[in-house]
Amino acid sequence: MATIENLSSVPASAVTQEERKVLAATLVGTGIEWYDYFVYAQAAGLVLGPLFLGPIAQDNPALAQILSFATIGVAFLFRPLGALVCGHLGDRFGRKATLVMTLVLMGAATALIGLLPTYAQIGAWAPVFLIVLRILQGFSAGGEWGGAALMAVEHAPVHRRSLFGAFPQVGTPVGMIVATATLLIVTTSMSREQFMAWGWRLPFLFSIVLIVVGFVIRRSVEESPVFEALRQRRREASAPLSILFRHHAGKVLLAALIFVANNAAGYLLIAFLISYGQRVLGLPANSVLIACTLASFGWLAFTLLGGYLGDRIGNVRTFQLGYVAMALYAIPMWFLLDGGGILLFFLAAFLLTIPLGLSYGPQAALYADMFPAHVRYSGVSMGYALGSILGGAFAATIAQWLIATYGQSWLIGGYVAILSVISLTAATLAGRSAGSGALLGDTAPA
Repeated sequence: MATIENLSSVPASAVTQEERKVLAATLVGTGIEWYDYFVYAQAAGLVLGPLFLGPIAQDNPALAQILSFATIGVAFLFRPLGALVCGHLGDRFGRKATLVMTLVLMGAATALIGLLPTYAQIGAWAPVFLIVLRILQGFSAGGEWGGAALMAVEHAPVHRRSLFGAFPQVGTPVGMIVATATLLIVTTSMSREQFMAWGWRLPFLFSIVLIVVGFVIRRSVEESPVFEALRQRRREASAPLSILFRHHAGKVLLAALIFVANNAAGYLLIAFLISYGQRVLGLPANSVLIACTLASFGWLAFTLLGGYLGDRIGNVRTFQLGYVAMALYAIPMWFLLDGGGILLFFLAAFLLTIPLGLSYGPQAALYADMFPAHVRYSGVSMGYALGSILGGAFAATIAQWLIATYGQSWLIGGYVAILSVISLTAATLAGRSAGSGALLGDTAPA
């Protein structure tokens, strides 16, 4: 069995069969988890308001839409709890078992949303049950990303950490592509009345099939070599959560701030633009779904590019390129969107995926390098969860409020530009404090 010291000296040759399995498992697993998350986000923009908010949707459709987007944010509030629980379990008992648990929990919550009765059937209990299941989704997502990221990075050769870490990141646009394509297929195969009556349930129920596939793949992967080596030498008295908050609270906050701009801009692409294109710009629903699906392929490609560049020019410098580009593009994007026509809508969404990918691809490797191995799962999960609350949790809600209150879409771009400056500063500070090679060289609890 390898020790932590000699893991870093393993020859960096071609990708091994086990490494391929890890990359496939992290990509497929996170893709399925984010499919579940994105199906909800897109449904919130299209149908959940009228179906679950009853009288509010009839009397004040704009308020119902704001509240519908707000249910997206409710799940984010419970991500830190998921990060705490799953991060602790992952640090104590392993990445693999925790990842399987989060996958099954997320899938069960998603499928149950597809079976929920609506407000017309059970009244006020409908939004209550919806929010409860949304909370379970948030709890699961809080523990998912950290484990998947660490499985990839901790299996990686030293010179490929960033690229390997980009594979679970790619699961996000993959989830977006599958979710949007599924919604497109469902909406084009039935009438609007059929979709509102029962068709909206099908994308949620499809999660059952995806969970079975993800479960089989993740069960076949070996435990992270870094965790296995650490487990041999762990002092039984170590308590990862207490150590995390006693010695690494500042790094958790820094990790959260690094993520806020990317997550906010990402959720505008995921949830808000589909609704904006249809309700404000008056574009055909199917055309908007196709445009967002195609734009997501750009997100996938530029995320892999971000991981590649992270290994070549450094993770922090890649983040800096992404966030400078995002700050500069955030406001002009809305003038492009409002220019009219589906081609300009697609171009605006596609160009957004460039800074999104550059500031997402190297995230797993940068986060992993910020925390020692014995608190790494807890640290990266908590940083990611808090960043999601500050960034994407209510991004669509804020965007909808800005449009409803001021009627000026460029203000949404200003909001994203401010967050980009914050995240750019945090990434720069992380670069000054992160240790070189800390991923495999840190052996003992603090």
